[in-house]
Amino acid sequence: MAETPFTCSSCGKQFEIKPEILARYPGWAPSQCWQCKNKGSSAAGAKKSNARPKRRRSKSKEQNLTTSQVLERYQEGPKEGVFTDGACTGNPGPGGWGTVWVRNNDVVEQRHGHDPNTTNNRMELAALIAAYEMLPADAEVTIWSDSNLCVRTVNEWAASWKRNGWKRKTGPIKNLELVQRVYELSLRHRKAKLCWIKAHAGSRWNEYADSLATAYSRDEL
Repeated sequence: MAETPFTCSSCGKQFEIKPEILARYPGWAPSQCWQCKNKGSSAAGAKKSNARPKRRRSKSKEQNLTTSQVLERYQEGPKEGVFTDGACTGNPGPGGWGTVWVRNNDVVEQRHGHDPNTTNNRMELAALIAAYEMLPADAEVTIWSDSNLCVRTVNEWAASWKRNGWKRKTGPIKNLELVQRVYELSLRHRKAKLCWIKAHAGSRWNEYADSLATAYSRDEL
């Protein structure tokens, strides 16, 4: 059986496909010759390899709004609780933390600080520590953090780490002194519940805490 001729849609030349190959794919009618098809694949690969990789913006650069701008722009999300956030430029690098206690959609108290050489996780933990420290021991309140790592550390892992002498099988506990501090504070605030909230999802007071955490980058401290 003779090879079947086709016309290439790219170069206009005729090319042939062996019948046994066509038999594997019933109804298939190739539109490009192998030479043009390979050129297209090579060009696409080169374009992909030459493309500049996307840079993930640090948390502090995603919006960087002032607290006043946040209040004007956002209305959604929980209206009660203590909202915490941490930020860092460079990770490690200069960073900050922010905590705001809200009741009936109004600020009860807020705190923030910064560190010239830190990491994002350290600032998240510092914000949680400040949250517990501003609350009475018997406060029935939800503490919101957009760091799932910190939330799970306090709620799931810290108890077993403490039982094991503050050790874990997978290696040293990072930021141990901060983890110990926030866990001990959580034990003193039995009625306070620590929950995760999605970052930069339009929640007013999460954005507000982010604004406090990034105040160092706007020279507001």
